[in-house]
Amino acid sequence: MILILSRSSRRSAASILKRSIPQLRCGITRNLHVSRYLRQQEPRGNWGDSMKSQMNKEARFELQSKHMPFKTIYAPNDPFNMQSLRREEIVYKFMLQEFEEKCAEFNYMQDISTLYPDLIDILLRDIKTKFEIKHKNLGGLSTSEILSTVAVYYELLNQNLVWNEMEFDNAKVQELFVAYQKADGEANVSELAEKFELDPRVVKSWVEIFDTLQSVPFAVGSTKSFPLCPPEYNFLSGVKAFKEKLNDPQFGKKPDLFSLMTEMHKRQNQYQSEGSKKNQSEEQGSKKDNDLKKKDSKERPGKVLEFELSPKLLVQYTIFFVLLALLLTTSGADDGSEITFQTFVTDYLSKNLVKKVTVINNSVVEVELNDNGVHQSQHHQSKLYFTIGSVESFERNLREAQDKYDIPPQLRVPVHYTTKGNMARVLVNFLPTVLFLVAIYWMTKKAASSMGGIGPMGFGKSTAKKFNQETDIKIKFQDVAGMEEAKQEVMEFVKFLQNPEKYEKLGAKIPRGAILSGPPGTGKTLLAKATAGEAGVPFYSVSGSEFVEMFVGVGASRVRDLFKTARENAPSIVFVDEIDAIGKQRSKGNATGANDERETTLNQLLVEMDGFDTSDHVVVLAGTNRPDILDKALMRPGRFDRHVHIDNPELQGRKEIFEVHLQKITLQKDIDNDLSGRLAALTPGFSGADIANVCNEAALIAARYNATSVSLRHFELAIERVIGGVEKKSKLLNPEEQRIVAYHEAGHAICGWYLKYAHPLLKVSIIPRGQGALGYAQYLPPDQYLTSTLQLYDRMIMTLGGRVSEELHFDSVTSGAHDDFKKVTAIAQSMVLRFGMSDKVGMVNYYDTRSQDDLTKPFSDETSRIIDEEVQRIVSDCYQACKKLLVSRAKQVELVAQELLKKEFITREDMIRLLGKRPFPETNDAFDKYLEGKPAFGNTEELATEKESEQKDNTSGKDNDDARKNDKTGEPST
Repeated sequence: MILILSRSSRRSAASILKRSIPQLRCGITRNLHVSRYLRQQEPRGNWGDSMKSQMNKEARFELQSKHMPFKTIYAPNDPFNMQSLRREEIVYKFMLQEFEEKCAEFNYMQDISTLYPDLIDILLRDIKTKFEIKHKNLGGLSTSEILSTVAVYYELLNQNLVWNEMEFDNAKVQELFVAYQKADGEANVSELAEKFELDPRVVKSWVEIFDTLQSVPFAVGSTKSFPLCPPEYNFLSGVKAFKEKLNDPQFGKKPDLFSLMTEMHKRQNQYQSEGSKKNQSEEQGSKKDNDLKKKDSKERPGKVLEFELSPKLLVQYTIFFVLLALLLTTSGADDGSEITFQTFVTDYLSKNLVKKVTVINNSVVEVELNDNGVHQSQHHQSKLYFTIGSVESFERNLREAQDKYDIPPQLRVPVHYTTKGNMARVLVNFLPTVLFLVAIYWMTKKAASSMGGIGPMGFGKSTAKKFNQETDIKIKFQDVAGMEEAKQEVMEFVKFLQNPEKYEKLGAKIPRGAILSGPPGTGKTLLAKATAGEAGVPFYSVSGSEFVEMFVGVGASRVRDLFKTARENAPSIVFVDEIDAIGKQRSKGNATGANDERETTLNQLLVEMDGFDTSDHVVVLAGTNRPDILDKALMRPGRFDRHVHIDNPELQGRKEIFEVHLQKITLQKDIDNDLSGRLAALTPGFSGADIANVCNEAALIAARYNATSVSLRHFELAIERVIGGVEKKSKLLNPEEQRIVAYHEAGHAICGWYLKYAHPLLKVSIIPRGQGALGYAQYLPPDQYLTSTLQLYDRMIMTLGGRVSEELHFDSVTSGAHDDFKKVTAIAQSMVLRFGMSDKVGMVNYYDTRSQDDLTKPFSDETSRIIDEEVQRIVSDCYQACKKLLVSRAKQVELVAQELLKKEFITREDMIRLLGKRPFPETNDAFDKYLEGKPAFGNTEELATEKESEQKDNTSGKDNDDARKNDKTGEPST
């Protein structure tokens, strides 16, 4: 319904509003100004609709000021009365359905919703009528019930509030809600009823209410709302009250109108004042204001351009306008009129009207007229001027003109010469030079910023960062675990620098440097950071790539500057990360004849390191994962005296690393006391970076499930995600392909179960995941340093089990075993070429004798033929042994394959149930210590339930072509 006012009433109302509350001008007064154009019966698409839409945007801008978020939900007066609780359960479900329907309806009506305040009454009446028709015996819905449930769903839908952050005003209901959260949505009603000493029916009703709250969907793209949601309801209620006040005979009383408008926006003003104090810092507040201004400029059609003037921008604008003014003022002529030389001669000189001429700056001639000339040319200015090419030509032409008109010498025009300065013109003439210099400065500054911020004269300065132990570095040696020997080596360097007299008085020299090497992710840089945190001496860190630039000689200059700074601040430590960027072996010659900047930098580094005095007390640490390519001169004693190799941690090292990272994780209270040991046993071959990633992934998965703490199950899911990747839900196999994959994986599992030297089996799955893996068998290899011939044979037999199983159960084989063949071939070649396990080839090593640059084979063609025959023989023997085993265990293969087709994955416990206990003892001590007797990766029912619940985002490992990941989890197959 639209309120229609007379012209005088509209003007008076608008003026009162402007004086009362300026912030309402946009939202209310524009409605009054154009109200005569609005009619409820206007056809869709006419200009009235566009006016409504524009007005609504103005009003909605005022409406969208942030509303007061809340957490507390008020329970019924008797929250454990079954009758009232049953009604509460039905109300929550009914209102959720109505809420979603209304949001969908008003999503297409937002352009008119704020213009019809009577919508509140209409919607309330509609919802109450529907409830009475649907639930006659429960009584009617009250307005407070409708508004309170709508407010809860509004906050949850628009993600202003996460459902598990809500609180109930009743303490016992809150405890029940917390217990429901810990159950991860699978609450056991009978257990909760027994725990809280409540009627199971009461607990079941509350669980239904909790489920309803959890099922509220998230809004995507934009905020979803309708007129009963808190922001719009507050605004429309104020508009309705204002409309009623306008119909009141006492409308003209300004105090009443002012109080009415103040009350209408009371809640929004309160929230803005309280929110700014409680939630926002001064910096965040200014940022929010800027964002709001940007939004305002977009939504308000009256504002075309808005910008802020900073002092720097103001100076730039001032200079620009001053130069523009100078250019405009100097572009015109000086005082006087410009004429030509011919006009000067015919109109003035020939008539004897010229008093004198003045040559200014040898380029302009100024003509001064005599009294007769001024009198006769009074409509002209007294000064005239014209330009000349040169003084000589002007004098010649002037003399010839006076001779032509027979002007006697005593009456001839005198010529004066002078020089005048025009500052504005000088500035304009000098402007191109200034602009050119500014452009050069800007390009130099731009180039400097792209090279790390150094100035135009600072190309050769070192970019090393000096760390402050008190503020920059928070890592200590106690935060570094899993590398005790390497830590002791580096800590000794720190002791050298902190107390050098202790060693020097015994005749010892402080080592010049140490190089930290090892696979990626093992903690080399972390150890250097811990050294910086505890050294107590200046610590300079620089990357090897920072020495090399586009200019010749920059790298060597930076090396000199770095060591000069280190000596001035001795005792000190210099850490060069990824030193292989400049420390590669120097070539024998440069075929191109060009200068090699990297070799020049390396030469300077060698000189600086070998040029130390013993009293300098400067130690160099370097990190690399490619020590084999470093120059020999760099690696010799006297430069890098100590080589510290950091390998992937063993079981105890992984346990210590997990203990460090688990300190930052919120763990479940009843979690396994030996959690770090169990996780270490499940992650063989993991580096320190992999372990940190597992802990982080576990926390992310727990948050994804809306859990309040991280459980063992979350860690197991994280391990499987790191190893195998995400489950390929979109990759659907047809039934025939599923059978092939199931029998393939069953072949792997049976071979591993009945071979003595096979690794302990954890899980078998036919769920596609990762990069092309259709299934996998997950094992737990031990930390092993020596491998026997029998162990290698058993490993190859187990790897061939998938292909052999396909041959035995299907008419034709598939390409699914290509990765298995790659692994078997690699093992067989290593046995022949590296390990000396072939009688025909003998105890020789051909594999490691070839250099990277040598493409020739280190053996003859005859030896190559023998090697091929031996590799083929070993693979053939393993194939025959595998086929014999699977034929004799055909019944067990069928059992495992059918179980896989039924459940899609099975665990070790399922294998024991189907086949009985494995006939051989496990070869992994970690398995016996941490996993024996405990279900690995949960039971099958739990996994199946979690898979069906959709919240499962990632699970187990997969077939992986990477040999490193194979060592972590066992043998992927398809």
